[in-house]
Amino acid sequence: MFTDEKLQDGPVPLWFQIAERLRRAIADGEFRVGDKLPSEADLNRVFGVSRTTARAALDQLEHEGLIARRSGKGSIVLPPRVDQPLNLLAGFGEDMRARGLNPNYRTRFVGHEAASSEVSAALEIDTGQPVVRINRLLCTDDQPVAFSTSWIAPNLTSDRRIPNVEELDRGSLYEWLKGVCGATIAGGYEFIEAANASSELAGPLEIQPGAAVLVARRVTRGLDGRPVEYAVLHYRPDRYRFRIELGRP
Repeated sequence: MFTDEKLQDGPVPLWFQIAERLRRAIADGEFRVGDKLPSEADLNRVFGVSRTTARAALDQLEHEGLIARRSGKGSIVLPPRVDQPLNLLAGFGEDMRARGLNPNYRTRFVGHEAASSEVSAALEIDTGQPVVRINRLLCTDDQPVAFSTSWIAPNLTSDRRIPNVEELDRGSLYEWLKGVCGATIAGGYEFIEAANASSELAGPLEIQPGAAVLVARRVTRGLDGRPVEYAVLHYRPDRYRFRIELGRP
């Protein structure tokens, strides 16, 4: 049990020691995904610390993405964050299934619009040219992970039908592009930055407006080197993080 060892006097703050006990209990399966952790009052009673110290321990676990603090429900253990290697280009569904997770898609919009200057530069087309835009909520086991907006190169859809909501909810956009349009994703590039969630994003991602999100802007190219898709993805950082493999020259 995480309470078996007494807290130690010394240079390590008490809140840090409590957080480490709880972190270890989660890793060992003592608290499973969806379980409620002891409350601030419980930690205060068990460890003989102040409510401020107990709160600091839970705040740290929330900052690490291990728990969510929910009003009236307490501190709930979250699923582990997904690690995405930055040196690999894979669709969301491919990536989740490779990790043993169940990807879900909720399509919010699919249709034509005039390409903005940002989209036209990414797809190497004229500003104002009609393109297909797709908005989807990307989930694992029905939990929101990211909100995706994709624009498809017009040469791939001008003479073909566009995907419908049922197709997009059922599977990978990359698989549809390959199967229907004959476009195989060969590579691409991506920029990642931090931002604050707008009220329009906060709702579907189930976060507070202004909460921090990771934003990835990605251009994918086909075997012929031409752009296939421009995508902007807003990720919940408590459920998704990027990993970079480093080497020495």
